[in-house]
Amino acid sequence: MLLEHVMRSCDSDAFTDLWYPVTGLPSKHRELGVVEHNFENSKMGRCLVSSTVTPLRISQIARPILSFNFPKLFLPSSFSINSQPLRGLQHGFCRNLSNSTPSKPQFIKSVLSEIPNQKQYSKVAAESTGPIPSIQLLQVVETAANTGARVVMDAVNKPRNITYKGLTDLVTDTDKMSEAAILEVVRENFGDHLILGEEGGLIGDSSSDYLWCIDPLDGTTNFAHCYPSFAVSVGVLFRGKPAAAAVVEFVGGPLCWNTRTFSAVAGGGAFCNGQKIHASQTDKVEQSLLVTGFGYDHDDPWATNMDLFKEFTDISRGVRRLGAAAVDMCHVALGIVEAYWEYRLKPWDMAAGVLLLTADCRGHSQIPLTISVKALKQDMKKNKLFLCKMSLLTGFVVGLQKPFQKIAEEAGGTVSRMDGEKFCVFDRSVLVSNGVLHAKFLERIGPATEKLKNKGIDFSFWYKPENYHTEL
Repeated sequence: MLLEHVMRSCDSDAFTDLWYPVTGLPSKHRELGVVEHNFENSKMGRCLVSSTVTPLRISQIARPILSFNFPKLFLPSSFSINSQPLRGLQHGFCRNLSNSTPSKPQFIKSVLSEIPNQKQYSKVAAESTGPIPSIQLLQVVETAANTGARVVMDAVNKPRNITYKGLTDLVTDTDKMSEAAILEVVRENFGDHLILGEEGGLIGDSSSDYLWCIDPLDGTTNFAHCYPSFAVSVGVLFRGKPAAAAVVEFVGGPLCWNTRTFSAVAGGGAFCNGQKIHASQTDKVEQSLLVTGFGYDHDDPWATNMDLFKEFTDISRGVRRLGAAAVDMCHVALGIVEAYWEYRLKPWDMAAGVLLLTADCRGHSQIPLTISVKALKQDMKKNKLFLCKMSLLTGFVVGLQKPFQKIAEEAGGTVSRMDGEKFCVFDRSVLVSNGVLHAKFLERIGPATEKLKNKGIDFSFWYKPENYHTEL
């Protein structure tokens, strides 16, 4: 178990930065930071550090309610405490503190942790959003997705003009109108970017570092039947890796439709309607709820996945087939299902969803880790741990003088190909999970995928735009 110093972003201009001095305190307080915490009933969480040059957005944290009293003896004189007593902490500090000037340039955020080191899987998200600031890029991505969603919402209860791309593969006028509206937003803001749309194909400058992957209506068949599992999905890649994403999911049903928006940016966490989300921590397959999907061709991959469907139905709480890949991945990120897999997807199916799974722990030199109480105390005694900065406005934290040695991947979510190899958006298959159970799912999915390879089924890149520069 680790000392927990956590907080959340606040929307009030009245609250800026809170600094906790750690060294120079009486020993009984130094061991647990500025204040004493009762961790007896606390659950696991995570810890991140980084340099002060590259601040981090706070990622998933445990949700214990910690009781703490602040003796005036241990607070800097520049702190002011309102007359109302501090009432504790639940997913963030009480809003009763003003700010102070730091005396040291190094800081840490630590979180309660009992997470064992997991197998390391290759990172999917981009290291950063490139020369375009993350806030600017995400704002355009969200605007584009919401613009397309308004087109879909206007049409959802109206008669549809349906055509067919295949025997059962539908396309509606709404797909085309939604994509046109999204393209207008992207071109208005980034006219030199490359765009890959499900309906319109590839347009733009192939020498651009940015590739927009647009699914204007993910789950068209569901939309055509007013079945509540469809979405508008917009993801943008920077040199081949997901950098920002937004998925607007339609929920409810006929005459009571509503939406919720999932969004993520590399290194900045995943959110649903502005609230931080994270994958579940279920660690038993028999306690998991799973989702998969089936393509339109009833061939060997379809039959293999049908066998996997039956197999996992026998050993889990159930397997669902909802028919919208982006929605399914958002549900894994939301923590309501533990995994999703599917053969033969396209970049526009996956670009947004995979970032939502991995955005918690990507980019800006983040170093996820798990350490022991003993190690924490030793560092404190050696005065290597200086300050804890809690930014009540931005939710950013910054690192400590010397990184801890035990490094483990943050338990936000894991993405791989269905054979367990490194995933990229141009692949033909995907397995996304809560991370904890990823290896267990691969024990069954991996061999089945290898059998398909032995039959000559193509698992190479589905498509990568010619001349598009990547760092894959």
